[in-house]
Amino acid sequence: MATSHIRTTRDGGVATVELHRLDKLNALTLDMLDGLVSTAHELGRDRSLRAVIIAGSGESFCAGLDFATVMSDRAGLWRAFAPRPWRGTNTFQEACWAYRRLPVPVVAAVHGNCLGGGLQIALGADFRVTTPDARWSVLEGRWGLIPDMSGIQALSEQVGKDVAKRLTMTAEVLDGERAVELGLASEVALDPRERAGALVDELLTRSPDALASAKRLFEGTWHRGPRHTFARERVEQLGLLVAANTRRARSAAFARTTPEYADRGRRLLP
Repeated sequence: MATSHIRTTRDGGVATVELHRLDKLNALTLDMLDGLVSTAHELGRDRSLRAVIIAGSGESFCAGLDFATVMSDRAGLWRAFAPRPWRGTNTFQEACWAYRRLPVPVVAAVHGNCLGGGLQIALGADFRVTTPDARWSVLEGRWGLIPDMSGIQALSEQVGKDVAKRLTMTAEVLDGERAVELGLASEVALDPRERAGALVDELLTRSPDALASAKRLFEGTWHRGPRHTFARERVEQLGLLVAANTRRARSAAFARTTPEYADRGRRLLP
């Protein structure tokens, strides 16, 4: 798959989604946001997909929104800002949150700039591996704005309320090590792509149905009460108990062999 400045490659069941606008440090245009959305939706329909890595080409993960380019297309800006009632997101938000909906693990490999909209794209991943010297910032505050690409929701799930407020209000720039300390990033690595690949390799040894269920549970219950969470646990577990990939995982565990999984199954229960 290839969309303007968004490149997607496949290696078996692993897709790498790469921001590729080298001359602008991968700063986001409306076309790139559309590309991120359409790529996520296409990947979500593929049952052979096992994991996704999001990365940036060149010297930067993403330098944020290219305001000059975006503001020059007022009609496109308003179209992108309008929400989709059936999803509850507009294009800016869906470019990040669509990756939360993917039924597979998503890992962001961050280097260089991870600013503004770029930080929010990284927060759309399940895991974030960063170089120690990467630059992380909720940069919208510098321009008199707030993070509106699903950033408020994502920050509320990753860091404490006081930290989220401070980062949003000050636009403080953090290095990768500090981002890990605060919970914005998952871990530091000198080569985040290599580390992301190693994490994906580990995840590929687990049932794709179990990974999908785990992700759905955490995404759907994180701010809900115990009663709701317990009910969702029961529903997901019932489906897994009769899934073919669960039998494969169990057989491989007893035999101490590497399991070979089929494509992710359909959800047996709503």
